[in-house]
Amino acid sequence: MPQLQHWNEAEDGPLSEAALTDKLERQGYSVNRYVYPPGTVFPPHTHAVDKIDAVLSGRFQLEMEGERVILEPGDSLAVPRGVVHSAEVVGDEPVVSLDAVRV
Repeated sequence: MPQLQHWNEAEDGPLSEAALTDKLERQGYSVNRYVYPPGTVFPPHTHAVDKIDAVLSGRFQLEMEGERVILEPGDSLAVPRGVVHSAEVVGDEPVVSLDAVRV
């Protein structure tokens, strides 16, 4: 089962790009911000590094290990190196994503 995490405002404070970036960096990740327009599809692929995909706005569907999850604002999903996964923007709103790579 993919490791999905939800933003916890009680522990982490209000969701913001700075706060989510800080949380990921404290976990040992380097963070880059991307904006994916509606209709964006990433076919099945792998990465040579451990990653976390996190969403600031929009809805991002990821499929991994036979499970499909939709990430919404504040959600993040660990994507281990070498694991085949795919992703697509769901709906009419762009996805603002923080792409975190283990350093």
